[in-house]
Amino acid sequence: MTENWHKSSYSGGSGDCVEVCEAPDVVKVRDTQNRSLGYLSFPGDQWAALLHGLRDERA
Repeated sequence: MTENWHKSSYSGGSGDCVEVCEAPDVVKVRDTQNRSLGYLSFPGDQWAALLHGLRDERA
């Protein structure tokens, strides 16, 4: 199965970016400049809670 990585919408335009690969049960996060170092993974519900918190802070 091919993983669908995409640049996070929270990444800035400075070149320091993260990519995410989302599935219902797990979300993987990696540094675009150091992909070979692997990724961090989070349960889907915890990732959703993090994004919800970030959106609340922006409002």
